[in-house]
Amino acid sequence: MREEGLERPLTPAADPIEAAEEVTLRPRRLAEFVGQSQLKQHLEIMLEAARRREQPLDHLLFAGPPGLGKTTMAGIVANEMGAGLRVTSGPALVRAGDLAAILTNLVEGDVLFVDEIHRLGRAVEEILYPAMEDFQLDIVLGKGPSARTIRLDLPRFTLVGATTRTGLLTGPLRDRFGFVARLDYYSAGDLEAIIRRSASILDVQLDRAGAAEIAGRSRGTPRVANRLLKRVRDFAEVRGDGSIDVTAARQGLELFGVDERGLDKVDRAILDALCNRFGGGPVGLSTIAVSVGEETDTVEDVYEPYLLQIGMIARTPRGRVAMPLAWEHLGLQPPSAVPGHGPAGEALF
Repeated sequence: MREEGLERPLTPAADPIEAAEEVTLRPRRLAEFVGQSQLKQHLEIMLEAARRREQPLDHLLFAGPPGLGKTTMAGIVANEMGAGLRVTSGPALVRAGDLAAILTNLVEGDVLFVDEIHRLGRAVEEILYPAMEDFQLDIVLGKGPSARTIRLDLPRFTLVGATTRTGLLTGPLRDRFGFVARLDYYSAGDLEAIIRRSASILDVQLDRAGAAEIAGRSRGTPRVANRLLKRVRDFAEVRGDGSIDVTAARQGLELFGVDERGLDKVDRAILDALCNRFGGGPVGLSTIAVSVGEETDTVEDVYEPYLLQIGMIARTPRGRVAMPLAWEHLGLQPPSAVPGHGPAGEALF
């Protein structure tokens, strides 16, 4: 099976090098953040109330697909409160002592950001409960009959959790957050504003039409938009005069295999397999994965969500089905079918 799909320009996950580069592009204040207007209003009220009371902000949980700004929001919360930011992740906290070491080194008012918090181990999660509620840490000393427990007081801090899989969070952990918010995909207008801001930071000459062209192919995700901007910048510097207009944006994105709907080679291969090879479906997930040379998990977690979101495929009890928009995108004539049924008339739902 191929592995390069994980390095595609349209994946919403960031690799370590890109994560470091993103720091310079991330807004540091809430006023600079583009999009998520309802979430911004909620945070403005909460931040102002916490500042007036001179207390740390309540614990926050941000949920949503990767690349939408959960880590950025944690940094903004710390900056708005004038507090320090400590960053870690669920998979990195293997033992209870790992979390205890971080908690005991916090300063009053600090923001502790835990990415992929749904992947915390049970033992780690258990010591987090009293830390979140009572700002106390229970430590067990010794083993067997001589073991004893001591309770340490912790400074009041704000825990900001981020998750891409809300359903995997345990109920007791989720209920201890004072505010739970889901980040949505961004509109083309918001992405265009983000791209223009990033272009000014990167010192790239970009006109409005070029920004709109990149935004329309960015899958509603700021991380993807910034990545495509950098690739078009490279194209413009090598094949053009360094400035990005609509022509340069289109040519650059076509060179990197991103079409006008934001689909890449593997996305189109999935649609082609569904429509041409299997007559529109229903087709099992494993069959599609083998047809395009990808792992089943990769197809389900990386490629399918966007195809489902834009209405090109549908999940049914019998498998995946190509919707009329998929046939249209490939320039094919969809087979006649009864509305709500597959090509052969079988019920989809």
